[in-house]
Formats: sequence, C-alpha cells, structure tokens
Amino acid sequence: MTNTLARPTGTRTVDLDELRAVVTGIVAEPHEPAYAEYVTPWNLAIEMQPTAVVAVRTAEDVSEAVLFARRHGMTVGVQATGHGAISSIAGHLLVATRDLDEVTLHPAERWARVGAGVKWARVIEAAAPHGLAPLSGSSSDVGVVGYTTGGGVGPMARTFGLAADRVRAFDVVTGDGVLRRVTPTQHPDLFFALRGGKGAAGIVTAVEFDLLDLPTFYGGALYFDGADIAAVVERWRIWSVALPEQATTSFVILQLPDAPGFPPPLAGRMTIAVRYLWVGDPIEGEQRLSPMRGVAPMILDDVALKPYAAVDSVHADPVDPMPVIDRAMLLTGLSDEALSRFLALAGPGSESPQVAVEIRQVGGALAREAEHPNAWDHRAAPYSVLTVGIAMDPRVGPHSDSLFEALASWDTGGCWPNFAPPHDAGSAKRAYGPDTLARLAAVADRYDPDGVLAAGAFVRD
Repeated sequence: MTNTLARPTGTRTVDLDELRAVVTGIVAEPHEPAYAEYVTPWNLAIEMQPTAVVAVRTAEDVSEAVLFARRHGMTVGVQATGHGAISSIAGHLLVATRDLDEVTLHPAERWARVGAGVKWARVIEAAAPHGLAPLSGSSSDVGVVGYTTGGGVGPMARTFGLAADRVRAFDVVTGDGVLRRVTPTQHPDLFFALRGGKGAAGIVTAVEFDLLDLPTFYGGALYFDGADIAAVVERWRIWSVALPEQATTSFVILQLPDAPGFPPPLAGRMTIAVRYLWVGDPIEGEQRLSPMRGVAPMILDDVALKPYAAVDSVHADPVDPMPVIDRAMLLTGLSDEALSRFLALAGPGSESPQVAVEIRQVGGALAREAEHPNAWDHRAAPYSVLTVGIAMDPRVGPHSDSLFEALASWDTGGCWPNFAPPHDAGSAKRAYGPDTLARLAAVADRYDPDGVLAAGAFVRD
C-alpha cells in the first residue's frame, strides 16, 4: 500500500515510498511509533509536528531528503537532541540526525571529527584517556552540532572563547541538496554562516574541531542558603570583575522541587550556587576562590581539582527531558540599581516561580574576534541573564517578562542564538546585527534558492 502525505498546498499528495526507496534510514508518519521517538524534543513543552520524519543514517540520506522536499515544494527541519527546539522550524519534513554517531579522534594532532547526532559526553569520554578535552557546553548531554552552530558559550568561555572558534571543517547539506565540505578556504561564506547561524545555512552532518590539552580543571560550585543571596551576589559582582581569564564564573538562584532525584540539601528551598571553573595552577585557583568561600555559611562545597570528565558538576544542568519556558537577555553591565532590581524579582521574598535564574560573567577570550569571522555578534556583552521555569506554571512567563522589563535599561538588545534560537524577524534582530543578517541572507539565496530549509526562514522575513 502506498503511503502519502499532503503537499503544503493541499492540491496533491506526495508518495513517501519515493523517499523510502532512496534513503537507508527510517521514514515515519505520525501514526507510526518511530515518529514520536525522533520528533519529541528535550523540552517537552515544545510540540514538533512535521508531516513526516526522516531518521537519517548517512549524509547521503540527508541529501536525498532535502532533494525530495525541494522537488515537492516542502520545507525541511532538523533535530538531533531537541535542545532549543522551536515548533515553527520543524518543517514539513523533519530530518532527525541522532543516528549520525561517528566519533573519530586524532589525539596526536589534537582534533576530533563527530557526526551530527553525537552529544558532548561521548567526545569527552573518548578524549579523556589522551589528556584532551573538547570546548564543550555546560551540559555534556547537549548535541555537539547544535551547540557549535549556535556559537557555543560554555563553562570555560572566558578562557578559550566560543566552541565555534575551534571548528576546522563541516560536512553540510545545503538547501539545494548538495553535500559540501566547508572550511575557511572551501566555501568560506558557508564557514562564516555555520558558526553562529544555527541551521540557516544547511544541515550539518559532521563537524571537525580542535581539542584542548586539559586533563583536569579546578572547579565546581559553592551552594549557599537563600537568606544569604544578597550578600553572595554583591560579593560575586566585585570578586568576579578582578578574575583573570583563567576563570569563568556565574551564579544561579535555584528553587529545586522537593522530589526524588534532587540533592536533599538543595531540594525544596531557595539556594544560590556560585559556579567556578579555573584553568591553571589549582593552588592559585583555590586562592582566587577564597573570598567567595568566606562570604556566608555554605550548604555544599563542590569545588575541587577534577578530571575534565566531571565538567558537568560546574553547572549541574538537568539531563532528563523537561517541559520548560526559558528566556534570556544580555546586559551592558551590573550596576547597583540593576542588581537591586534583579534581587527584588528573583531573590528572597520575591515569590519568583522560576526554577533557576542565572547571571553569567563573560568577556575575556569570548570578547575577542576569532581568527576567521563568524555569524556571532555579541562578544562585547559582559553579562547574560537566563530564567528557566516549569511550563505548566502560569506565573513563569509573566514573571520573566517583569524581570526583563526591570532590567531593560541595561539590555544590549542582543541575545545568543543558542539561548534564544532565531526563528522570525524579531528573534533574528536580537540574535544578529544587520550586517550579519545580510550575509546570512546572501548565503541562503546562494545555497537555498527555493527556501527549503525551515531554519533559514528568519533571514527571509
């Protein structure tokens, strides 16, 4: 029996067996079990509802899926882990890349090649025996490609900059269905767009990047009671400004549920964690952290010399899928007034419904331009703010709005692509400046003339 799906115009039907005949992966429709498996993102509050999903197994599968969509007037989305999912860019045909699972290390030359479905955890595990580490994100459960194409701001950002700055090459299928190898000298316009432009320029099937000679780090988090938040934040603001680039730090106000799976000392109460990662002499790192250790009684001190494989302990991000609403912004500074407004809405007595509200200090290596220009515009911002709340709580969205309105005087007007994925004209203008948007549009016109890539829609708005 022939399986069909409706064309976007609704005037004809498209034979899915035509696609099945040319791909090695699974083609699934909503009534088939594999559909939910590959379509459901990490953020369970987001519904991805493409007409069909293609769970690709090779780069050639991706090319065939894009060519199929192009022939039939369809759009194509892409998803690996589903972090940062946006319903509107699922496309008519969602390409699921999680089965592109290659991990190849070249330890002598200190670089790696990984497939689009690989998470950072596998790279970290493979690199550790060689004393090497990738410039990974705050959670090793996040996919390498999605993180890197959005720039990649991790727990060592002040020391080593963006993950995108470490890329050597991409294999990518563009909107015309062609599989291309992209380097600083091969298709340099694509090399620019793929490092920060998310999926606007193509569907990455593999990426190659440099590794760091970093077997260990000194870091983790210090946890304090909610009653001490004002003192901790004020000390953190002064202390962090004086840190050299070997340190990257942030703080997060937590309200973890009183439920199994959450650390008993932290669950069911408001706490604050000061995150810290030091690259260099651990004795000096310990001395640098000393002022924060003495600011108030600690609930938990998790900062120590650790193997890089323990890097997740710095941010301790949740791994299991959750239904969340997250909002982000970048700040020009953190003045007394900004800090006062922040604490009034996120600190003790604020009745904040957020599970987490964080401020990251950036700058350092992140603020310097890369060797090769890329589509990531907000290097000058010294601080970022992120709120995360449970989607079912009706207070979460309005509270985030109120907090961001209170901080509007310090809003840079920008946002990192990974923290607020661009998907329309408004989000695009926050993610990119006009020059970068113009360059991304030129790339889309050249390599995706029919507008097949759903993730590139923002450059055409």
